Amino acid sequence: MSQFKFWNDVNTVLSLDGPITKGPQPRYERKKMSSNSFNLSKQRSLSSSSISVTKTPCKTPLRKSKTPTPNKTGRTPAGDRFIPSRVASNLDLAHYKLSQDPNQEESSAKKELKRMLNENLHCNQRVLSYAKKAPAASEGFQNPMRVLYSHTRTPASVKAANRYIPQAPDRILDAPDIIDDFYLNLMDWGSNNVLAAALGSHVYLWNAGTGNIEQLLELEGNDYVCSLAWIQEGDSLAVGTTEGVVQLWDCARAKRLRVMAGHSARVGSLAWNSYVVTSGCRSGQILHHDVRQREHVLATISAHSQEVCGLAWSPDGRHLASGGNDNMVNVWSAVSGGCHSNNTPLHTFGQHQAAIKALAWCPWQAHVLATGGGTADRHIRIWNCNTGTCVHSIDTKSQVSSLLWAQNYKELVSGHGFANNEVTIWKYPAMTKVADLKGHTARVLHLAMSPDGSTILSAGADETLRLWKCFVKDPLKTKDKEATVRARPSALKQCIR
Repeated sequence: MSQFKFWNDVNTVLSLDGPITKGPQPRYERKKMSSNSFNLSKQRSLSSSSISVTKTPCKTPLRKSKTPTPNKTGRTPAGDRFIPSRVASNLDLAHYKLSQDPNQEESSAKKELKRMLNENLHCNQRVLSYAKKAPAASEGFQNPMRVLYSHTRTPASVKAANRYIPQAPDRILDAPDIIDDFYLNLMDWGSNNVLAAALGSHVYLWNAGTGNIEQLLELEGNDYVCSLAWIQEGDSLAVGTTEGVVQLWDCARAKRLRVMAGHSARVGSLAWNSYVVTSGCRSGQILHHDVRQREHVLATISAHSQEVCGLAWSPDGRHLASGGNDNMVNVWSAVSGGCHSNNTPLHTFGQHQAAIKALAWCPWQAHVLATGGGTADRHIRIWNCNTGTCVHSIDTKSQVSSLLWAQNYKELVSGHGFANNEVTIWKYPAMTKVADLKGHTARVLHLAMSPDGSTILSAGADETLRLWKCFVKDPLKTKDKEATVRARPSALKQCIR
């Protein structure tokens, strides 16, 4: 029987069609058993959760991955910490501050030591500070959040525009009996810092430095003063009267030097050019007087058909501007090698619709002339006398009685009569309004500028003189130019005959 059992085992091993009864379990059977066991455990958990009632749902524990997360156990490198630079730090001051005990009572010796340490350690310094500023953003980058902080300086143009201009006068002086006549020129401030004021038949001198007031002259009878003009350098004052004469006075000695006749009507305007004084009268005539010669009349010009109410020589002495009651402005060129003008005008401007009394030459552009019209015109016009064209025309809505150019700033000052009775400051060349100075209760008749260019004087028909300190120099930017510029000799150093 044993041999039959042996052959049966051999046949079973060699048979390929029958099931395998020995050996390892197949893979599909192992997978099937594992899936059955997972479904069974899931059913048990669901049944147990449905039976038990809990207030908070239980969380399924996270299954741990067999593969560990890379760099999970490694520490963060320490190279990204911000370490401030202590080059500019004061460690001695920091140690001194930290070692202080606020509750401990200090003796007089400790207080003295503390005071000395405060002085020597400069307690106004910062304990921690950055040695360098934060880097600026790259070129063309528009996002300001990229930069940590920034600092920009205020442009000079903004600072100039935002300077303080007082709206109240610095001083008010009385001017009784001042003549309320638009065509006269009764105020002038000389280079010697003395203001000459004509009040009726009297001329007074007010020293702006000392405040002293002196009477220079008094005319007799019905005669009164119509115009005043200081020489560019010196103490000589020209005075025009209703009798058609021009008087020359030495104000330092309060002495009249000479009387120059030639006009047939009142002399309402005067202007100096070195040793020549130019006068305009009511008949429309202009005379040039050489104050050094006995025969003083150099030229006689029939300039206007009505009264000459404005005269002004350019700073370089090359051009003379005249304004008349005939609404005309004439520009005359000086003769070659002389200080008086030709008889034929270089330019004639007829755009104004009223009398032109206000005339002013630009101090930094000798060919630029500013003119102002009366009540029917009310315009300020800027002229380029090289080309004879009008550069700007501004309607001021008020009568223009006087014009002045500021020396310290590129601005123009205008005095107005009806109906605003104010002083206005304009920015040049934009001709935008900077400020309005109000205070006069009647029209502003005259304007004058102090020699240093910081103060404006306005004379009104309300019999007051108001000083406005509007052009004070900036002490941080202004250099003393008087030390470098040589003083010009006086035009009257030669003998006057």
